[in-house]
Amino acid sequence: MSEQSLFNADVPQDRHVPDRLSSPLQRHLKSWEALLLVVAVCIFLINTFASPYFLDPWNLSDATFNFTEKAMIAFAMALLIVSGEIDLSVASIIALTSTAMGYMSQLGFGVPELVVTGLLVGLLCGAFNGFLVTGLGLPSIVATIGTMSLFRGISYIVLGDQAFRGYSAEFAFFGQGYVWWVITFEMVLFVVFALVYGVLLHKTNFGRTVYAIGNNPVGAQFSGVRVKRVKFILFLLTGLMAGIAAICLTSRLGSTRPSIAFGWELEIVTMVVLGGVNILGGSGTIPGVVIAAFVMGMVTFGFGLLNVPGIVMSIFIGILLISVIALPRVWAGLQSRRKEPS
Repeated sequence: MSEQSLFNADVPQDRHVPDRLSSPLQRHLKSWEALLLVVAVCIFLINTFASPYFLDPWNLSDATFNFTEKAMIAFAMALLIVSGEIDLSVASIIALTSTAMGYMSQLGFGVPELVVTGLLVGLLCGAFNGFLVTGLGLPSIVATIGTMSLFRGISYIVLGDQAFRGYSAEFAFFGQGYVWWVITFEMVLFVVFALVYGVLLHKTNFGRTVYAIGNNPVGAQFSGVRVKRVKFILFLLTGLMAGIAAICLTSRLGSTRPSIAFGWELEIVTMVVLGGVNILGGSGTIPGVVIAAFVMGMVTFGFGLLNVPGIVMSIFIGILLISVIALPRVWAGLQSRRKEPS
């Protein structure tokens, strides 16, 4: 028997420490993002065989509208959930922001004023949510359920059963314009924000602070981190991204209704959780959210090409959200049972 074998003879197998840590490539191949990428490729192949129209470049370009606006909010939502909070009012922020822009348009204001209005209303809504959570100490899920009803309720009061129309042709570029060939302006925004939030979360001290807060907010507080200020900034970012999404969506639809973006909060949270962000906070990546956005976009577009009713998509999203949250816990339970001595 060798010296190494003698050294390890009395050490239980489940407590052996490997001589070498796994390489970065091995860690990436075993990651949730790698699995999600395989799923994305499979969905792409299934859609390719299911419909002869799927691979048309212009159809693929149209497919990006199924996720770019939601994904822009999901990037900011990912940071918020990593920190241990959540914002369920984002779809209602879109409704209120779109209503404000429609009102400004009716008064005769131009495109710059509409864009500034959209950004300011989004920021104000985010600031209000941040104040409720960090200033008054309300649980974020309770506070944002309340503002979800408040913001959309204001839109219904202003609009009733009516709709704002008549946006200028210049305003349509944000949601309908193309930068080059089949590359839409929204797709460019999606890529830019993916890079910005990826760098912010993974390459900056602010991102490390967000992870620290999500893992142990009390410990982060005693380490000198201004937890409330960081969370307030995250609510501001989420509101701002909802305002940007409202500009793009209103521009794409060419009208404003109080029911705009109804139900988007569920899809955005599903996109974030599907991307590997822990719903309880503390872990998650922006690349995972990017891949999840493509997965949900391709599924939605594939269902549309096959004329699948919208209610089926809603059912699918609900099942997907439950599965993504439940499966890791079930798997962890099975793993712990396997390690228990018989």
